[in-house]
Amino acid sequence: MKHYICTTCGVQYHQSEEAPSNCTICNEERQYVNPKGQTWTTLEEMRQGHNYKNEINREEDGLYSIKMVPKFAIGQTAYLVQGNGFNLLWDCITYLDKGTVTRINELGGIDAIALSHPHYYSTQVEWAETFDVPIYIHEADKQWITRPSEKIILWSGEALELKEGLILHRLGGHFKGGAVLHWESGNENKGVLLTGDIIQVVADHHWVSFMYSYPNLIPLPASKVQQIADQVNHLRFNRIYNAFHGIVKENANQSVQTSAKRYIKALSGELFDT
Repeated sequence: MKHYICTTCGVQYHQSEEAPSNCTICNEERQYVNPKGQTWTTLEEMRQGHNYKNEINREEDGLYSIKMVPKFAIGQTAYLVQGNGFNLLWDCITYLDKGTVTRINELGGIDAIALSHPHYYSTQVEWAETFDVPIYIHEADKQWITRPSEKIILWSGEALELKEGLILHRLGGHFKGGAVLHWESGNENKGVLLTGDIIQVVADHHWVSFMYSYPNLIPLPASKVQQIADQVNHLRFNRIYNAFHGIVKENANQSVQTSAKRYIKALSGELFDT
């Protein structure tokens, strides 16, 4: 019996004798099945191959990025957020080895894991069992859980404070349960928003965007984008980190508001004439 991992999205499945016939995460319009066909691996195979490692880098006081090298599957970045004596793993990556565990323990370990949306569930249960911590997922996304576990806590409502100054906010959009993390004391108490790709930092790091599907370029409706902008407008944050190490370094809340206005104008045909 093995816990198979989809090589396209990096998400791990419930234990089975044979690989699943398809990946629930990839086989829907927000993601995609590899044109060469569905393939699988396991964490054990990845470890034995010695082809991967995790790079852990300090981004600023109290924040470390964790990324697989070379890129695997979607290639997202996870973050270790240190707030008020509480270490939170924000989003997850597939690979986990002894070196990673040792380094994270040197940084104080992990007290909890929280996820922005299903594309980054990866091997979350492996991480939770290794560090003996709970996983927080919004209940609106429970149908996408591919490996059930008693470690998973389904939270509800629009916000959940995990620890003073570390607050999850459900924004929806990309997924119904799509969440962001508000780290109030980050960036020298100016506030940081970690967004996965619920709010996506784009190539010009003064701007962000919002999509139902990024690889398939399916936009969100204007009303939803406005709702997201309104929900974060009252939060105090000056910086954004997204899931791909994109950073809006300053005036991030203003960037969200102006980006939402531009997006809505584009959808309504007011931004340009083609």
